[in-house]
Amino acid sequence: MAFLKIDIISNKEFLLKARRFLGKVPFALIVYKLFWRIRTAIEFRSFYPNSDQIIHFGEYPEPSIESPTSQLCTAKQIRTATYQKWCDLMGSPVRFSRKQWEFVFIMQSLKVMGKLGPGMTGLGFGCGREPLPGVFSSFGCQIMATDLDSESANQRGWVDTFQHAASLEELYIASRKIIPKSLFYERVKFSSLDMNKIPSDFDNRYDFTWSACALEHLGSLEHGLQFIKNSLKYLKSGGVAVHTTEFNLSSNDGTFESPGCSLYREKDLTQLFSELASEGYKVLPLNLNTGQAHVDNYIDCPPYGFSPHLKLQLENHVVTSVGLIISKH
Repeated sequence: MAFLKIDIISNKEFLLKARRFLGKVPFALIVYKLFWRIRTAIEFRSFYPNSDQIIHFGEYPEPSIESPTSQLCTAKQIRTATYQKWCDLMGSPVRFSRKQWEFVFIMQSLKVMGKLGPGMTGLGFGCGREPLPGVFSSFGCQIMATDLDSESANQRGWVDTFQHAASLEELYIASRKIIPKSLFYERVKFSSLDMNKIPSDFDNRYDFTWSACALEHLGSLEHGLQFIKNSLKYLKSGGVAVHTTEFNLSSNDGTFESPGCSLYREKDLTQLFSELASEGYKVLPLNLNTGQAHVDNYIDCPPYGFSPHLKLQLENHVVTSVGLIISKH
């Protein structure tokens, strides 16, 4: 079975090694951060023409990262002190990167919902090499981080692109500057897990669950939507689920669906939210404002770069990230 690889930064292995090297050279990291501050300022002020590939979803206010709802990734959220604060905690320079935005959206949403603190428990799906387990454990949370088993991940290409973790040691790589290793090992557990086959012994155990652009890779649109529903079973009463996934900006009718990646439309998410509401879950409403800044118009094409990378071309569609927030009564 062929699995589509999307959103893979070219020369990622070299860039990761270069970043680790810079961290060992005096003042190099300061220069690196200054470079990104100047670059994003230039990108934000540059002119990018409107694209007729992006459809209008209605009149929505500019989405806010300070008070998140279920919303799209946009540039002005990234140009805020709140966004900067989370990036500083991750040790990542602010960039116009939708992947970085996904992490910030998840962290800020859980912070606003009161789920980050000592004694809180979290379950992460498809964690790969992301820094979120380290961030959450630095707040005192007890975390169960999961990822696909190594053989299946290798077949899908996640191992070669440094997007998979097979152990707690590999998971810690992205968190080594966030939390001491001893505390990380004390507060974070790791388990291999297929998101299509989550065991029932996780039921009603967690204050929050999350996933960052993982559910679209589960085989089909329906598989991803079913995963979201299943993830809610693992929440305690009052618990919160925050997920990010691919959103189709070009159509509310046709879309792209394959075993490796599926693009969700407005109608897919509104139908899901309607079903969840009827089952008693609280769903924060969708804000489908696609962004008002010029850089929101830029569409990245393969081979994808680091920034601007808020929207990208995939087959015949333009894609961005959408964040979903769902709570259990």
